[in-house]
Amino acid sequence: MQFCFGKRSVYVNFATYDALQQEVIDRFKARAGFSLATINLDHLVKLSASDSYLSTYLSQDLVVADGRPIVWLSKLAGCPVELMPGSDMVEPLCRWAAAAGVSVAFVGSTQTALADAERILAARVPGLNVAWTHAPGRLDPESVEVSEILDELAARNIGLCFLALGAPKQERIAQRGRERAPHVGFASVGAGLDFFGGHQRRAPLWVRRLALEWLWRALSSPLRLGPRYLKCIAILPRLVVDACKLRRDPNSYTPKSPARGPAGD
Repeated sequence: MQFCFGKRSVYVNFATYDALQQEVIDRFKARAGFSLATINLDHLVKLSASDSYLSTYLSQDLVVADGRPIVWLSKLAGCPVELMPGSDMVEPLCRWAAAAGVSVAFVGSTQTALADAERILAARVPGLNVAWTHAPGRLDPESVEVSEILDELAARNIGLCFLALGAPKQERIAQRGRERAPHVGFASVGAGLDFFGGHQRRAPLWVRRLALEWLWRALSSPLRLGPRYLKCIAILPRLVVDACKLRRDPNSYTPKSPARGPAGD
């Protein structure tokens, strides 16, 4: 699935869960490192408004669909992708890391939330090695502190680092990490770690199955999330038009292969 921003395009380059699993496991075995981003409508709004965030997203090695609107648009475009929200990918990624003997780090959120996530995931995932947790608080992606965090990940031989810092901060740190800690896999998961200990409440499963999680979240925090979802709704007509154009001219779609090595080189 392709999303166009002028002459540049962001691709969902892993359409299925199985393909993502194989790629991540292969990278764990090779200690190749990666950056994983989960694209949703809110990200598309931010990408339309920020050239710097667009450049950051273009550097991500692995991009999957986070949100049913992305899945629906992909079907409309004739290049369907599976739903893989960042929150749902935390436990599978931990399982793949444990199977590969790869150590894991949690960065972001609060120390209490990270401790709860570690406790719950360790109980669910046999062999999981959470080697480091770090809650930095407010964090500038361009700061020396981030450089120190990335150096710590490299020094501890971390194979997978979950970044629970929100967009666009987490993707930018992952981008820097691909250069400074090239053997680390970075997964940007937003509030994904907070859900394990109930530090943030996720929509009930029946709400998610009805594709109404966005409405549930908007009603739970209307002042904070209402404007965000209005912006998401506002860009949908353009996205639908683009998807229809892609369906009429499938040759215009050229999937972006996942990059290998530091910074996508």
